[in-house]
Amino acid sequence: MKEKASPCVEIKDMEMEVFRAMLHFIYTDTIPELDQKSEQVTLMAQHLLEAADRYGLERLKRICVEKLFTDISVDTVATTLVLAELHGCSELKSRCMKFILATPENLHAVAATEGHKHLEASCPSVLTELLKLMIKGNK
Repeated sequence: MKEKASPCVEIKDMEMEVFRAMLHFIYTDTIPELDQKSEQVTLMAQHLLEAADRYGLERLKRICVEKLFTDISVDTVATTLVLAELHGCSELKSRCMKFILATPENLHAVAATEGHKHLEASCPSVLTELLKLMIKGNK
């Protein structure tokens, strides 16, 4: 392995703050970055969920899912839904779908977000599932 011959290991596709938070968790089993409630904290939880899944840190993944459960909003739900689909978080996926379909206002507001465009491009099958749930709910 080239890492053995080099004094540095380059971690690609991860922001430095996310890597630091993940390392902090590995060494302390705590994640103080997720203690508040803000858009930045939700974004950190989303990134940490991806990192936790990539590196097999199941406890960190569960913590991130719990944080994302409590912080679902119109602005974050579509991106969180993509992450839930891509990283096998079925309960989080279900909660996001319920949030989107809870009211027509939620559905329209989410459809107008940048996250929705990301959802369309990344996981079109999830939109099909949403449509089926919406039709099923109207019967």
